[in-house]
Amino acid sequence: MIKIAILGATGYTALELIKLLLRHPGTEIVALTSREEQRPVCEVHPSLTGQLDLQLKNLSSAEIAGQAECVFSCLPHAASAKIAVELLKHGGCKVIDFSADYRLDTPAVFKQWYNEDHPDPKRLGKVPYGLPELFRSQLTGASLIANPGCYPTSAILPTAPLIQKGVIQPEGIIFDSKSGVSGAGRKPKLNFHFPECNENFSAYGVGTHRHWPEIEQILARFTGQGTSVIFTPHLVPMDRGILTTAYCVPTNPNVTQGEVESVLRDFYANEPFVQIVETLPGTKDVSGTNRTHIAARVVRDRVVLVSVLDNLIKGASGAAVQNFNLMFGFPETTGLVH
Repeated sequence: MIKIAILGATGYTALELIKLLLRHPGTEIVALTSREEQRPVCEVHPSLTGQLDLQLKNLSSAEIAGQAECVFSCLPHAASAKIAVELLKHGGCKVIDFSADYRLDTPAVFKQWYNEDHPDPKRLGKVPYGLPELFRSQLTGASLIANPGCYPTSAILPTAPLIQKGVIQPEGIIFDSKSGVSGAGRKPKLNFHFPECNENFSAYGVGTHRHWPEIEQILARFTGQGTSVIFTPHLVPMDRGILTTAYCVPTNPNVTQGEVESVLRDFYANEPFVQIVETLPGTKDVSGTNRTHIAARVVRDRVVLVSVLDNLIKGASGAAVQNFNLMFGFPETTGLVH
């Protein structure tokens, strides 16, 4: 049994992670931390009543490393890297980071988008990016993994194979993404107050969303050169789920829908959590699962790709459990399929 600590255990993604790990046959949750809450976890997450009898505590990195073999860090950016540095000094402790701290490749890009100096700049560009479908060999046995952002997962999975195979051009891709309100986290904010978001549909972070450079950086790995995309997120008044529509320029103007689907099916043929579907997918198709559904269409002179996933599972905690399984040698689907 691998002993687990979860840092920042009061949020939505932490709750989903706890639920997944409770059904994982190879894990034991031994520590849950919070800087603001020191009380039983079932008081913060009542759905855990009768399932997990642990106290939320404000623990030092030494105390965490003394108890856990693997740490899932659900802390905010910068705070996560600061404690990861300390945890990794203890050789027996591995870290899966939910924040953006290790997703970007350079300190300069991190500072540009997060407005502060990186706490651990020497590791940037060396930490494997936690999309197993694309980077499995780098994740197996790793000691530190950068869990992907939810929007980037929905954008990268449908487009990376087509870029790699030369079906679509890496320039000029437009990602139009919609997310449920849980994507903003549990901490109250005015925009996500019920009277503000209910019966409302709005764009936000146009040209400024921090997932934009993450998408471009990862897609560039499949081009042999840079890439340029436009990413626009929207808030949908639903609890969970992401739907991303990607508008892409084909390299062959005569490409057919069947040819696009064939490339995607071949690429993901052995992937348990990515399905290429014929019917245009909706967020309810994958809600509560670790699956991503992708559909393709050719419309006039564009390849149009639609992907859906659960932002709290495949977009966060489910991906983290996938990465944990690779990190510790479990079958990748362990704890993720019923």
